[in-house]
Amino acid sequence: MFRQAEAYLTRWLKKKNRSPLLIRGARQVGKSYLIKAFGEKNFKNTVTINFEFMPTCIADFKSLDPVEIINRLQIQTGQKITPGDTLLFLDEIQDCKEALVALRYFKEKMPNLALIAAGSLLEFTLNDTEFRMPVGRVEFLFLNPMSFEEFLLAKNEDFLLEWIRTIKPGDPIPDSIHQKALSLVRDYTFTGGMPEAVQYFIDNPTDVLGVAEVQSKLVQGYALDFGKYSKTQNQHALLKTIFPKLPYHLGQQITYSKLEENVGIREIKAALELLRLAGLCHFITWTNGEGLPLAANQNPKKIKLLYLDTGLYLRELRLNSTLFAQGDLSLVNKGVLAEQWVGQQLLGLNSVSEKPALFFWSNDTRGSQSEIDYLWQKEDKIIPIEVKAGNSRQMKSLKIYLEKFPAPYGIRISHAPLGWESEKLLSVPYYLIGQLARF
Repeated sequence: MFRQAEAYLTRWLKKKNRSPLLIRGARQVGKSYLIKAFGEKNFKNTVTINFEFMPTCIADFKSLDPVEIINRLQIQTGQKITPGDTLLFLDEIQDCKEALVALRYFKEKMPNLALIAAGSLLEFTLNDTEFRMPVGRVEFLFLNPMSFEEFLLAKNEDFLLEWIRTIKPGDPIPDSIHQKALSLVRDYTFTGGMPEAVQYFIDNPTDVLGVAEVQSKLVQGYALDFGKYSKTQNQHALLKTIFPKLPYHLGQQITYSKLEENVGIREIKAALELLRLAGLCHFITWTNGEGLPLAANQNPKKIKLLYLDTGLYLRELRLNSTLFAQGDLSLVNKGVLAEQWVGQQLLGLNSVSEKPALFFWSNDTRGSQSEIDYLWQKEDKIIPIEVKAGNSRQMKSLKIYLEKFPAPYGIRISHAPLGWESEKLLSVPYYLIGQLARF
């Protein structure tokens, strides 16, 4: 399956001053598949060192000398590693911290060797206070679950995708195409963007139960990882308690005591941070909306949660059949599903070389309470985004925000077709979120 991150990998490969590349993202989002597919297209051979399956290779990185390391790896694997011809892939690199440190020396002493590394629990090593990352010697790529447009590519909907990538506000929207795109939005929402679930759905388009089984297996696999990054038995138990509750707390500011009443807030925050590092959830952070960058004016004490994936979210809530019965995302679970869908697509609008971040805004003043689901930065502009049920035109919060701040316009995401509702309001259907930057 094609991933749009391949375009970044191609640019990375052509750089004259290329650094080793670290691919970051949750387990099972397709990191290893992406790298192997890229290697097959661009190199004579790909040599994969998986430190989890090949622990004897850990000792090969003790010296940190790239020449000596390569000689040892060739003996271990029986494969030739030649700069220019070979892609060296270091998988599960968090199991070998020496290999992470050695990336610096590959950059300095063997820059012509294409080296990519990844790891399912890599974030925990990179965020360890005792670990020193070789700053300036490594590049990063952040991989999320498949986007809606990648889903269309996987389903061979090339003509629809071409239309999506060329349509402009003001162009006529044929209802037949609009309805087909919305039906595919529903399909994608059900399967989610986890490559294994998407592939199963493509191969078995009527086997709804089979897709659900794949999703359940993925969630259970995440839970089995808790022991690998829990620092204590109590924390391990807390992770197992909190993780299944996350889908029930989306769409609202987190009250820690509601996640687990009998545990201190500090412990709950620490557990949530571990789940975030594992990529199982994202934080949507409050910001005052007054200027750029958005992160400069954030309040990390006010957060909402975004789940890893819509398909896994629906599966955990057992709402798969509800989605197919109602069709409209904004009618499922009081609109929370629609907010999850939009947030997941907005993450895909970030540059893959930057760690993705999401922000929201709210005014809690009595008598004028309002909330904007997402604030999106486009160059030097802040664009407020509201997710609305059906074709609802009630945009009280958006109106308040636009009166308070100098945003050029606001965006409403819904089932309605693309078009300007007024000079200050652009209506965008779910299937066109990936084109916001172009609009």
